[in-house]
Parts: sequence; structure tokens; C-alpha cells
Amino acid sequence: MNKTLILTCLLAFTSVFIPAVAKSNKVYNTGEPIIKPMIMSRFIEMQSAREVPDVTFIDTEGGEVNLKQYKGKVVMVNLWATWCAPCIKEIPQMENIRQTNIDKDLVVLPISIDEETDKVKPFLARHGLAHYKTWLDPNKDIDQVMPADVVPATYVFDGSGNLIGFLRGYLDWGDEDVQPYLEKLVAKYAKR
Repeated sequence: MNKTLILTCLLAFTSVFIPAVAKSNKVYNTGEPIIKPMIMSRFIEMQSAREVPDVTFIDTEGGEVNLKQYKGKVVMVNLWATWCAPCIKEIPQMENIRQTNIDKDLVVLPISIDEETDKVKPFLARHGLAHYKTWLDPNKDIDQVMPADVVPATYVFDGSGNLIGFLRGYLDWGDEDVQPYLEKLVAKYAKR
């Protein structure tokens, strides 16, 4: 293997794992990780839950919202952008997860990191997703919580708003093994 390829792989690896956990303080040890199905093999359940700063976002109507309003629920934040082709594949899958878990302790929160927020609603409508509720973060304030340098990316928070896991990049969230895994995350982390 040539040295450039090795260095590139090493840099890619560190950019995936180090920034996501470097921005926060350890709160508690998460214990034994949940056994993952193959589809979830790239999901990282962290060894220590991490406290994150309280950041405010806006919804598509201009109202202020934040993660703290979901106390007692596991929150999946899915970062996306209109210029991200894999995000379009994930959006319907995320909406299905949201609908499946609407009466459970799991919340799916999409956050668009598009700088031009006026383009988000028309973009969703053009793709038949006008009903999709998303938060907006044109200033990338999410960088205070987790890195917003890869989309799509999904970050998972426990019932107290602590970061407990993440997956950066596209995943087929519609796979039949995903929902049972998410239910185990909810059982372990919702009431933390």
C-alpha cells in the first residue's frame, strides 16, 4: 500500500471518530454496548455519555427550538442538506422511523445545515417531501454540539440530552433490523 493511501485512510478515520466526541464532557459510563445487527455496524455507541452545550435552532416557521425540549426521550438528530444526494435517500427513511415511533420515547429531528434556508421548503416540496418537518441551522450552530462536516450524519442523545452515539454517512435506515436496534437504544437510554 502506498504511504499516501495509508495517510488518507488514517485522516479519514480520525475525522470520523475524534471530532464527534471531543467537544463535550463525560457524564456517565454507558456500560455494555447493545449488540448491533450488521446494518448498524458503523453506528458507534459511545463508552461514555457526553454532555453537550444547549444550542437553539429555528424551525421552518421561524420559531426557536432546542434538544432540551425532549427530556425523557431518545433523540436522533439527522443532519442533512439540499446539496447532499444521499440525504434525499435518507429523508423518507427517517420519516418512516419518526412515524413508527411517534407514540414511543424516540424522536427523529432532522436539521438542515443549508445556509440559504429559503430554499429548504421548496426543495422538499420538489421531492414530494413537503410534509417533512425539519429544523434549520444556517449558521451551523450544531458545530457547538457535534461536527457538521459530513452529511448525512446521525447523532443519538439520551433522555437527558447527552450524546451517546453517532453514525456519519449514509445508512439504509429502512432495513428491517434497524427498528429493533432503535428500540433497544430507547430501552437503555430514554429515562437516563
